[in-house]
Amino acid sequence: MIDLMLLQSPAYGLDRVARSRNRLKRGSVYVTLGRMEAKGLVRSWVEERPGEGPPRRLDEPSLLGVRALVARQLLEGDLPFGARG
Repeated sequence: MIDLMLLQSPAYGLDRVARSRNRLKRGSVYVTLGRMEAKGLVRSWVEERPGEGPPRRLDEPSLLGVRALVARQLLEGDLPFGARG
């Protein structure tokens, strides 16, 4: 599964593959992002690029995805210093 940390900002699927340090595979990133979108963890849209090439799909975490990331970080004790209440 795609680590939610890789979803902290809008990006293209292949950018996420590169940033994952080979933990993600090109053949599965879009399938996984689609599943995450179906679960409400990610929202996506198509960016038109007139004169530059075909449209590209961008993804970013939804509010639910951000909440899931924070909950996971709390459970794993992985929040930055001072972020705990």
